[in-house]
Amino acid sequence: MSGPSFVPAPLAQLPWRLLMLVGFIAIFGLVVLYSAAGGHLKPWAFSQGLRFMVFVGMALVLSRIPEQFWKAAAFPLYIGILVLLILVELLGFVGGGSQRWLDLGIIRIQPSEMMKLAIVLALARFYDLLPVGDIRRWRAIWPPAVAIGVPAFLVMLQPDLGTALMIIAGGLTVMFLAGLPLRLFVGGGAALAVIAPIAFFFLLHDYQRNRVLIFLDPESDPLGAGYHISQSKIAIGSGGIFGKGFLNGSQSHLDYLPEGHTDFVFATMAEEWGLIGGLLLIAAFILVVRWGVTLSQRVDGKFARLVSAGLATTIFFYVAINLMMVMGLAPVVGIPLPLFSFGGSAMMTVMICVGILMGIERSNRPRGRFG
Repeated sequence: MSGPSFVPAPLAQLPWRLLMLVGFIAIFGLVVLYSAAGGHLKPWAFSQGLRFMVFVGMALVLSRIPEQFWKAAAFPLYIGILVLLILVELLGFVGGGSQRWLDLGIIRIQPSEMMKLAIVLALARFYDLLPVGDIRRWRAIWPPAVAIGVPAFLVMLQPDLGTALMIIAGGLTVMFLAGLPLRLFVGGGAALAVIAPIAFFFLLHDYQRNRVLIFLDPESDPLGAGYHISQSKIAIGSGGIFGKGFLNGSQSHLDYLPEGHTDFVFATMAEEWGLIGGLLLIAAFILVVRWGVTLSQRVDGKFARLVSAGLATTIFFYVAINLMMVMGLAPVVGIPLPLFSFGGSAMMTVMICVGILMGIERSNRPRGRFG
């Protein structure tokens, strides 16, 4: 349905409900970052707002790119980002004890973030090209398994367990939605249960093992490794139903809550806005994911369906892992809350997801007088 005649057609045809949801999440995040800085725009809210405006513009540009472009670019994009991941191991910038970035002088890029998108596009294109009769054969399994395993291994070396898990989860989601037999996933889960103890003792770094142990018993070291989770729970619980009020969060303002503007920003928000604020934020994210999943049911073609569902679940994994982490329901793995946490990497990834989804929606829209 077209908008008023005085509104330009490209603007009238944008999915404004989706954009308003994304805008609400980002603006709410700016309010929380403003409060976390003690009522100041700097150092977080101002720069975060600028980033958001830039990435909104980028998403709008991406929304004009037709689906056929992503079909053609899926494999080259995956290979290019895989090469960048290898370069990270050879030449990467080390920060915070991790080697995750390539320093290009004017900008630092984190290829592992882009691999979350590339794996969805590449596997969607693979299953789009795969003959229907081969979906239950070995050739439908081993190439995607290698395509997932290689970048996940490279990201684990950085080390970045959270991003590696998201790459694996995104890839497995596309494999499942492509129609692979359920028994393969059940068998894989059983194998993972057997391999997990071995991985725990021989593959994880010491700090990663400590995170798992603290997750199981955070009170065993409340002032050490368990400090983040303990203070996050205190902040969330102290907010109650309606919160302590804007600018009145004691845990974040008195610096009891570490990373209250990045990974644990949800706890900062919950202390001031309470259960009501938390439910509103979660509802907004659910509606964004629902829009992507609903789109996957409406579009034509396997590629469009798999990409839409895969990118929507990528956003879901961001939100679910972060919320479980800050509530003590999962180990701390360093996954930010997209559009809400301070930082550009997760925001860029999610806005690229939004831009591609809008482009697929536009490509599959019935042709009218605007074309």
